[in-house]
Amino acid sequence: MQLFIGGACAGKCDAVSERFPAARWHRLEAGTRLPDWRETVVAEVPLVVTGWADWIEMALSDEPDDDRLREQLVAALEALVAVERERGTTVIVILPEMGRGIVPMAARLRRLRDLAGWLAQDTAERAEAVWYVRHGLVKSLK
Repeated sequence: MQLFIGGACAGKCDAVSERFPAARWHRLEAGTRLPDWRETVVAEVPLVVTGWADWIEMALSDEPDDDRLREQLVAALEALVAVERERGTTVIVILPEMGRGIVPMAARLRRLRDLAGWLAQDTAERAEAVWYVRHGLVKSLK
């Protein structure tokens, strides 16, 4: 697994497209089940998974317990790692970096920020490579 993380409009998608031009892309849609990405997997073809923040934001309404929601996200990451091994493909996760800047006043937005941060940590832990993208520049963190 590879993780590309950075702020809004930092160039994450461009960096991934450059490095993985033949990749299939799957965007997590708000309100869908996390495992829906499985339909997109093709053996030995890189899979890019985006849309995590939108998915989490919608899930906040359905799941009031942050620990349970984090467990769902970790289970999705573990499934991605398993598919990577089973199908001989590379999974690329694109995440927004929300930890810099002003902490939101609204509790819902703070939850979103916290869960996005935990997802970034959990993904980085499982990733073989972590890339930070800022101003279109890509820096290897792991």
